[in-house]
Amino acid sequence: MAFTKKNEEAVSPVIGVILMVAITVILAAVIAAFVFGMAGNIQKTKVVAATESRVNTSSVVVTYQGGQDAGSLTGIAFTVDGANVTPSISTAADALTTLQGTMVVAKTSGNSLPVGASMYLNAGNPGKNHIVGVGTFNDGSTQVIVDTTL
Repeated sequence: MAFTKKNEEAVSPVIGVILMVAITVILAAVIAAFVFGMAGNIQKTKVVAATESRVNTSSVVVTYQGGQDAGSLTGIAFTVDGANVTPSISTAADALTTLQGTMVVAKTSGNSLPVGASMYLNAGNPGKNHIVGVGTFNDGSTQVIVDTTL
C-alpha cells in the first residue's frame, strides 16, 4: 500500500495574510478618523454639583454646590418620580421661570444660578422618590446634575 503525504500547510499562511490585511485596514480607518476629525463632535461634560437631603416626610431640599462650570449654569428643572415639579426656592435664587414648558429655578439678574441656591421639592414617598435635576447652560446644552432616590 502506498502512502501519499498531503501538504496541509497552505491553509495557515492564507489565513495569516487575510488577518494581517484586515488589521491594517481597521488600524488605518481608526487613525484616519482621529486625524480628519471625524470623532471631534463629542460634547464636553459640564462639571457642576448638587447635594440632596430629605427635610421631612413630604419634602426634599436640593442645594446647588457649584463647580468648574458654575458660571454657565442658568437653571435647573426637576422631576420627582418622572413628573415635573415646581420647586420652592430659598433666598439664594431669584425666581422660577418657564423654560420649554417646565418650571426651572433660575437667576433673573445676571446669567448664572448662584452657588448655595436651595430648592425645596414636594416628595412624599420617603426612600422611594426618584429625583432628577436637569441643568441648562449658557450654550443651550442640558445635562443631568442630580439623579438620586431619597
